[in-house]
Amino acid sequence: MAYVLGFGEIDRTQVAIVGGKGANLGELSRVDGVEVPDGFCVTTDAFARTLAGAPSIEDRLDELSRLEQGDRAAIRVLSAQIRSAIEEFAMPDEVAVEIIEAHARLGVAGAYAVRSSATAEDLPTASFAGQQDTYLNVVGAAAILEHVRRCWGSLFTERAVTYRQRNGFGHKAIQMAVVVQRMVFPRASGILVTADPLTSDRTVVSIDAGFGLGEALVSGLVNADVYQVRDGSITSRAIATKKLAVEPNPAGGTEVREIAKERRNEPVLADAEVLRLAELGRRIEAHFGSPQDIEWCLDGDHLHIVQSRPITTLFPIPVAADEENHVYVSVGHQQMMTDAMKPLGISMWQLTSRAPMRDAGGRLFVDVTKALSSPKNGVGLVEALGKSDPLIGDALRAVLDRGFVPQVPEQDSVGTPPAAPAPIETDPAIVTELIAASEDSFAALTRDIRTKSGPDLLDFIRADIEELRRVLFTPKGLQVINAGMDASFWLNDRLLEWLGEKNAADALTQSVPGNVTSEMGLALLDVADAIRPYPAVVAYLQQVEQAADDDFLHDLAEYPGGREARAAIEDFLDKYGMRCAGEIDITRPRWSESPITLVPTILGNIKNFGPGAGERRFEDGLRAAEQTKAQLLQRLRALPDGEQKAEETARMIDRVRTFSGYREYPKYRMVSRYFVYKQALLREAERLVAAGVLREPEDIFYLRFDELSEVVRTQSASAELIDERKDAFRTYQALTAPRVLTSDGEALTGAYRREDLPAGALPGMAVSGGTIEGRARVVSDIARADLEAGDILVTAYTDPSWTPLFVAITGLVTEVGGLMTHGAVIAREYGLPAVVGVEHATELIRDGQRIRVHGTDGYVELLPE
Repeated sequence: MAYVLGFGEIDRTQVAIVGGKGANLGELSRVDGVEVPDGFCVTTDAFARTLAGAPSIEDRLDELSRLEQGDRAAIRVLSAQIRSAIEEFAMPDEVAVEIIEAHARLGVAGAYAVRSSATAEDLPTASFAGQQDTYLNVVGAAAILEHVRRCWGSLFTERAVTYRQRNGFGHKAIQMAVVVQRMVFPRASGILVTADPLTSDRTVVSIDAGFGLGEALVSGLVNADVYQVRDGSITSRAIATKKLAVEPNPAGGTEVREIAKERRNEPVLADAEVLRLAELGRRIEAHFGSPQDIEWCLDGDHLHIVQSRPITTLFPIPVAADEENHVYVSVGHQQMMTDAMKPLGISMWQLTSRAPMRDAGGRLFVDVTKALSSPKNGVGLVEALGKSDPLIGDALRAVLDRGFVPQVPEQDSVGTPPAAPAPIETDPAIVTELIAASEDSFAALTRDIRTKSGPDLLDFIRADIEELRRVLFTPKGLQVINAGMDASFWLNDRLLEWLGEKNAADALTQSVPGNVTSEMGLALLDVADAIRPYPAVVAYLQQVEQAADDDFLHDLAEYPGGREARAAIEDFLDKYGMRCAGEIDITRPRWSESPITLVPTILGNIKNFGPGAGERRFEDGLRAAEQTKAQLLQRLRALPDGEQKAEETARMIDRVRTFSGYREYPKYRMVSRYFVYKQALLREAERLVAAGVLREPEDIFYLRFDELSEVVRTQSASAELIDERKDAFRTYQALTAPRVLTSDGEALTGAYRREDLPAGALPGMAVSGGTIEGRARVVSDIARADLEAGDILVTAYTDPSWTPLFVAITGLVTEVGGLMTHGAVIAREYGLPAVVGVEHATELIRDGQRIRVHGTDGYVELLPE
């Protein structure tokens, strides 16, 4: 058992022995042309040997693992106790002897850096940067031993414990090694990243530089000079005023000193040094095979590298079949689900969609490069996507303006262009026929899939996805959806031109018939009506809400009124139980699988509304739409050519009210089919578990559909692959998906170009007219939504599963969305002022803060207390 290893004995595969930092330093020392100050690692075996003599620490670790993440006070006390015990515990003689001998080989008179190196540190999936301690300018064997113990103890600082809890790392699963490395006393030092830290562009090297030791930059003590390099040329430099530097103290440790006034505005690096650093960064990146965050120092002409770690915050780039430039648009921002998806969910969506999709970082993207390369098609695409999400439109315009996508000359058309489809009649029977055909197809699926198992089941589902496409995405169905959207746009454009009315279609689309999603929100009000008369049932639901008990329906019948309550909930689940947050991912738990999710909303409806609220809400919206129609037509008739304008407008109002409700239906039935597939696949997964092929049924979620087919066919699965996918998914959950991503790795968010807003207002997209003021409730999980009547919902995005909350609120603000996305459509039907696409709304708006939502003009005001 080795307690000490020299850098020459270490490579990147030895993370479990020397931690992430130690493994990377050992690997760096093997790269030609890279100077790494010599040193050694005190291994995790030394740490384990030391803790083995302190059984009380084991008990405290068990206690720490049981603490809730939010219990900061208890974490602070217990972690301090553990840290103090480790630092005070006597180091075993055999460990101390090896450290002292390694120190002597390097030179007892030298100064050293003693740095923590945890086994979950500086990894490709988690950096843990700054979570454990580093000590500089440590002199003498006794001081080395003391600071090794301090590094061990820093595994249990409050910040390190909290970080592990938040990222799902067990406290016992992580071990601590310690790096002991010769100190360099540099003229300059800093940080080099081989991607732009703001845009993630992998073609840019960014260098921060300051005088003295790098600790001043890492700790944020001083401003840095910043240099950027692309393709061997310096593209930008910003020279900061540098008042302070961290220098070694002759007695040991470091101290902060003032820089002489005449040097404060000097560039830290000459151009040749900047380019040399950038080239060295690219060499290190190539060796490790991923973008790197590199710590460097300059001593005379010698560039020393003292650390290199993967950059874990970069969003991965979709894999392309060539080396050309590519532009990708986020599917999640169109589908109102920007969270990471599991592999089965991704592959099912790719099988369902005809778009050229690529996946990266647990998200899906459409490759729009070909469309953008056409001057005509590119402009049309940017306009269409900009209407859906202005920030996507702005980001794509930026890509086109700088010539990232080469333009291909338009080809002259040959022959007769295809005839435009005949205009669709405004006939409710068309929608009725479309729905009837889909219902028949769905009934056949639920009947026929029951007899399928094994490879036949997977083949059946693959074939049924084609049937899903056939019945839900028919040319007639797309005509209906487009006719409703076009009528809405026509009304907004014409009534603004003729009457000065902004977003007139918003009021006209309240309570349209046949919108299965808005009907779902009202149906949950009916469930509240069925439960409200029974106080014992209400009390029971309050109890199970706190316990998060998904089996509550089983015991409900024991209470007076419980049978009626259960019947009402089960009737709702029969129709809507396939829905859930993030429902485009087939792997997400559905309401039927986790009905406790609905209990907070049911209880909120009981508290906030009286009997008959669902029907009353629909009738109020219908009445408001009819009154708005009558008023608008009356005003139009008073204009020149008024009768003609009123007649055209009445026809468009009829069209929008006849067809716009159908827009929500195809997704509803698609998700219904997904749930049937999921139930059948989980039954198959249980058979695989019984046969010893899988460890648990949910393992299938980490396989793509074709991989699952092969597992079912061969009755063999790779546990290692599934574990890798689980680890990757945890990493992807921490990433933020960009709206637009290029093949250079640049993440573009776009911007609103507006000069007309009050100071401090948050710009967004106006999607549902009106102005409302109220209390903001910032909600990330609908199962924890505690809404009062009159609240304004502020959240990242909404999909159909959020609709039940809309009945209680008076306004809506989301970070993601467009004119025809879920939140906008339902907000208009319910008559709620809404602004979507408000960047960082959930961070900039505090829960409980009073805000004013300008749904007609597209911005949010933050009101004074």
